[in-house]
Amino acid sequence: MRLRFVGKDPESGDHGCPAVWVDEETQDLVIQGATADTNTTARTVHDSPLPGHESVVRLPKRMIPLLREALDGTKPK
Repeated sequence: MRLRFVGKDPESGDHGCPAVWVDEETQDLVIQGATADTNTTARTVHDSPLPGHESVVRLPKRMIPLLREALDGTKPK
């Protein structure tokens, strides 16, 4: 697996979270972020069940440019 680091939240300081990578082989996005609060998670399961091996991650609005960069850098298969 080759991960290409796209960037981290510019307001995260030394913490480095949230952050975004692209898997160069699969073009998957890899996202590090804060686990969503209980209310947010409870609301999301109304639309999509949440298996035990998954979690809901909340990214701040200021991460949108990094997500766009990651998406623009992926190539459709």
